[in-house]
Amino acid sequence: MLYHILFHLKGSLSFLNICKYITFRSFVAFLLVALLFIFLGKWFIELIRAKQFGQVVRDDGPLAHLKKAGTPTCGGILIVACIFAGLMVAGNFFSPPLLATTVIMLSYFALGFWDDFLKISKKNSKGVSAKMKLLWQFVTAAIVLLVVIKLGFLNTQIFIPFIKGGVADIGLWYVLFGSIVIVGSSNAVNLTDGLDGLAIGSVITSAATLGIMAYVSGHRELANYLYIPYVDHAGELAVLASAMVGAGVGFLWFNSHPAQIFMGDAGSLSLGGILGAMAVFTKNEFLFVLIGGVFVVEALSVIIQVLSFKTRGKRVFKMAPIHHHFELLGVPESKLIVRFWIVSIALAIMSLVTLKIR
Repeated sequence: MLYHILFHLKGSLSFLNICKYITFRSFVAFLLVALLFIFLGKWFIELIRAKQFGQVVRDDGPLAHLKKAGTPTCGGILIVACIFAGLMVAGNFFSPPLLATTVIMLSYFALGFWDDFLKISKKNSKGVSAKMKLLWQFVTAAIVLLVVIKLGFLNTQIFIPFIKGGVADIGLWYVLFGSIVIVGSSNAVNLTDGLDGLAIGSVITSAATLGIMAYVSGHRELANYLYIPYVDHAGELAVLASAMVGAGVGFLWFNSHPAQIFMGDAGSLSLGGILGAMAVFTKNEFLFVLIGGVFVVEALSVIIQVLSFKTRGKRVFKMAPIHHHFELLGVPESKLIVRFWIVSIALAIMSLVTLKIR
């Protein structure tokens, strides 16, 4: 927690006053995490390879993916470690939203690591059961949200873009609502993680967008000017978002096609959990549908496919999630990834435009 140490020294060393600015610490977090990941990435990949932690590929997936079997996985370990290192240097843990989101990140990381370990040790793609995953995720999210609400750090109002003020106060039902957002985001990112660089590219744009939203929500004057809910200390989530973007850039250095490493569930579940938590703590739960539109479509494609097959005995897509559908239509992987990135960037820009037209 270097920030806390340096900030206390600002009386004798006036130049340390710069540490109080969220924008400066966000830049530090991004630069530190990105460089740290790139510096450690090659060593980490060799370590994972030596431990024989290779990717286990589904036998019912696209045949082109069989060649990816054995590629080092568990990149989420380094992603979360670098993000946490960035927070230890630049984060202000007196911020309840930042502290709560960090708890969710670490809990979902533990779940993802357990899942990855089971897949690798058993040499199959099953891992932790779906029921156990959902139970872990919902319990974590519900406990964290209940605590911050009871302590008065988060209100239970629902806000909708383009409408001034809160639409409704749903009381403790907000715990369930917020948990659904966080758990849904975590699993949606997990479903999107199927092509080299696909998930992390969309995570970068979503994190950057939510970081801007967090900064504005935590700035009383800006929040009032833009008619968005003010959330005390939410601005500190911008530091976390910058660390995520830095980790994403560093990971993409090695994960771009053809990937040298995959993030695994340790990365996808925790990154998705962070995004969902930031959406909740900045009161952008509904706007997150647009910000994370790529993740939403990926998750919906799986839901539609399952429901269609169970009710009609027919599949809507050649394969779900939807990126596999396009693969089987013959779209080259590299082109498919870039197109998804373009869509993610466009959605991020559209989301930021809503700040001015509320």
